[in-house]
Amino acid sequence: MEDTKIRKELSKIGLHNLGEIKHNLSPALLVEEAFTNGEGVLTDTGAFRVVTGKFTGRSPKDRFIVKRRSIEKQIAWGKVNMPIEADVFERLYDKVMAYLEGKNVYVFDGLAGADVQYQMQTRIINEYAHQNLFMHQLLVRPSKEKIGCYVPDIHMICAPGFKCDPEIDGVNSDAAIILDLEKRIILIVGSSYCGEMKKAIFSSMNYFLPQRNVLSMHCSANMDPDNGSVALFFGLSGTGKTTLSADPARMLIGDDEHGWSNSGVFNIEGGCYAKAIRLNQEQEPEIFNAIKFGSVVENVEFFPGTRKVDFYDGTLTENTRAAYPVEYIPNAQINGRGGIPKTVIFLTADAFGVLPPISKLNTLQAMYHLLSGYTSKLAGTERGVTEPQATFSTCFGEPFLPLDPMVYAKMLAEKIEKYNVNVYLVNTGWVGGPYGIGNRIKLSYTRALVTAALNGELEKVEYEQHPVFKVFIPKSCPGVDDEILNPMNLWFDKDAYMKQAKMLGGKFIENFKRFESAPNFVVQAGPVID
Repeated sequence: MEDTKIRKELSKIGLHNLGEIKHNLSPALLVEEAFTNGEGVLTDTGAFRVVTGKFTGRSPKDRFIVKRRSIEKQIAWGKVNMPIEADVFERLYDKVMAYLEGKNVYVFDGLAGADVQYQMQTRIINEYAHQNLFMHQLLVRPSKEKIGCYVPDIHMICAPGFKCDPEIDGVNSDAAIILDLEKRIILIVGSSYCGEMKKAIFSSMNYFLPQRNVLSMHCSANMDPDNGSVALFFGLSGTGKTTLSADPARMLIGDDEHGWSNSGVFNIEGGCYAKAIRLNQEQEPEIFNAIKFGSVVENVEFFPGTRKVDFYDGTLTENTRAAYPVEYIPNAQINGRGGIPKTVIFLTADAFGVLPPISKLNTLQAMYHLLSGYTSKLAGTERGVTEPQATFSTCFGEPFLPLDPMVYAKMLAEKIEKYNVNVYLVNTGWVGGPYGIGNRIKLSYTRALVTAALNGELEKVEYEQHPVFKVFIPKSCPGVDDEILNPMNLWFDKDAYMKQAKMLGGKFIENFKRFESAPNFVVQAGPVID
């Protein structure tokens, strides 16, 4: 695109008198720019390593949605979707536009959504070259034909060098992540953490897709290469979405964000953003080998005197990250699309050692557990979290949901019933006792249980109901010792287990009180502690 044309287009959203506009650069050129700018260094495998400063994870208290009349009644306002008045946002926006005057910017024209019918053309404007590289790899990359007729549906402006003044700018710190859903503008300032960009786009899609009868989901997805059978993996960061979906026996559709239309599942992204802490080649070869030239790694440390990454070093944060295009995974479904899912798996890392390694859910239980979104918040995923904590995050992605959670839960239930989908709850957390006493379940066991769920083996076994949670526990599973299937078996003190299970059940019940719009039959699908 000619420089004058892109300048005119950016001027329409308030970006005037910019320096050089470096538009749709290749990954190689973006790496060169980032290196020249002193934004980071290359690792021994060619990945670009950056340090993001004090923001090494998302900052939920700095995220706002602009309160405008056209969307006001649709948004589930509260601690997650904090409002910012339109005039306050516009004053801050003008200050950021003035800050960017004279500065070089990097522009990438990407797509959110692999399904042409539902994708949104998303223009990214970055102050930093490595962040533009990150978005180039994380979004769907348009064809030459698409670029020729590209008209942005959403603009995202990311200026980490701009620091807010909370008292003057009406925000909570020197950083702000603001979604203007009416004007379709995303503004991110003050934070260099790349995950803010990724999740801001996801949050926007969680607003727009349901209006088109598409269920947007915080999940990974893969498919059987032989029969095309699709599986979804819901879960918060660190519960295993990326790890379990990167299965060498299946094609990876995507590792984190998807839409489910009447035609099937599609990846919202074109890349992956994996946790890198304690990553090793033996257990996760696909992810390990994807960290190469064109990838971006955040906040990792090197072995002394080398550029070899020490993935076990969490000095800067436990939330070390690696971003790479999906085609870096050898068995990726490059077009990012699959058919109607046959299996849905909810992943949780239970810090109390209560939930079974795998259990089957009926439709009402699926709604209940989707709305609950129970897991342990893992260290480093958010600022200030240094050890696992029990938490509930609606739809396993509450920070990214602008709408009432029942919107998403009802859509999922309808699809489960319509397509006769099997739903399982998988605990990738602790067994034999709570965190600090028990052990985290072996990844090899979890893989075997998931494989059995996907290939239909768990449809052939007998089940028993959990005494508190009422979920259905398989009595046997190929490749797994029967002893570990019922979590009570691994506790020395069975009474202590029941006490712990009722305590956790009580937390579920107390949390669910906030869903005032949930029908009573969904409420009754939860645990029983009396």
